[in-house]
Amino acid sequence: MIRRVTVPSLFPPPAYSHASVVEAGTRLAFLAGSVPLGPDGTLVGPGDPVRQAEQVIGNLREQLAAVGSDLAHVVATDVYVVSDEPAVLSAVWSVVEASGLSAGPHSSTLIGVACLGYAGQLVEITATAVVPDGPPA
Repeated sequence: MIRRVTVPSLFPPPAYSHASVVEAGTRLAFLAGSVPLGPDGTLVGPGDPVRQAEQVIGNLREQLAAVGSDLAHVVATDVYVVSDEPAVLSAVWSVVEASGLSAGPHSSTLIGVACLGYAGQLVEITATAVVPDGPPA
């Protein structure tokens, strides 16, 4: 059984859900890329990858909470940054580390890319997380 979740407190995605929960013994949530959009769909932190990373982490927390999980239960992430400069990637990674997302048993890939889906978007994070036992969110 797969349960697709669109988070009411986040900007509605155009053609995908914010997360999918797969029930097969251990419940896993496969989250769509968290992007730096506010609830009204406006880009947060234009030109500022650190501010965008902070918004992305905040949105990721919302996605995880909506499926009954949290940053501590993330098992894998891909962190995309529009840049070919190691200093910019490092600055974004510092936000990831400060959030606590990089702690615990999760794998992550930090990737410099040419562009992302929204105009002005500089950061996106995808995640897979365990959804702890308990009533479904």
